Amino acid sequence: MPLRRLWTAVTTALLALAALLLGPAPSAGASTSDAALAAAPNFRAPYPCGQEWTYSHHSAEVRRALDFIRADGGTTNGTPVLASAAGTAYRHYEANGAGNYISIEHGGGWRTYYFHLSAYSVPDGAHVEQGQQIGTTGSTGNSTGPHIHYEQLYNGVGQDIRINGSALAYPGSYNQYYLTSDNGCGGAGVPFMTWGTGVRVRGDAYLNSPVVTTLSGPTSVRVLCQKQGDTVNAEGYTNNWWSKLRDQNGFISNIYIDNPAAQLPGVPTC
Repeated sequence: MPLRRLWTAVTTALLALAALLLGPAPSAGASTSDAALAAAPNFRAPYPCGQEWTYSHHSAEVRRALDFIRADGGTTNGTPVLASAAGTAYRHYEANGAGNYISIEHGGGWRTYYFHLSAYSVPDGAHVEQGQQIGTTGSTGNSTGPHIHYEQLYNGVGQDIRINGSALAYPGSYNQYYLTSDNGCGGAGVPFMTWGTGVRVRGDAYLNSPVVTTLSGPTSVRVLCQKQGDTVNAEGYTNNWWSKLRDQNGFISNIYIDNPAAQLPGVPTC
């Protein structure tokens, strides 16, 4: 065999053996995506603690946006919009599109958008903490009604939205999926005692919400906020206000808070 052909054959055999031993080269795109997700901030819902909102995605929307409106009986318009993670906030305006909006640079290539605000709550270029109010919900720009248009981007590319590390669905209409916020729930809360036995703590302020735990007897609790929900009739009392408990991470009717007021004094509204 000519020397040149012999050398070619030997080289081919060695390359084939190396491929068998080393296996296929890893995909640079997959590893970059995994690394980006691992380094992403722990984003939280862009509205206040304890509030339940429903969300949808419209196919004509830019990038991978979700639109949020309230689903807990509260009013969407004017509700505070919160930073879903810490970063630097920038104010923008687009008359025929996003209206008043804020972008927050979180570092590491991550950014969030909050469109259609009725007003800004922070100066341009301000550092904001997770849970800090950055504006109020509105319908400025190209919008058919009050809502929060929310996006998460990595290196300028829209990403599937994740809240607390979990990817959200992308329904084509509202009232299919719901999300209760835990953003801004980290406060100390207002101390109260409960009364009664076997008091159920529920995931939300509704009688059909899942039971997360039960208070066996009078318990010292910290109330983060309160909101109106289902009307409860018990022990001769009637009330539709519910308290969000910090340590139990759920709601109980204000009937079972040892205070005579239907709406607790000194406790903010969720």
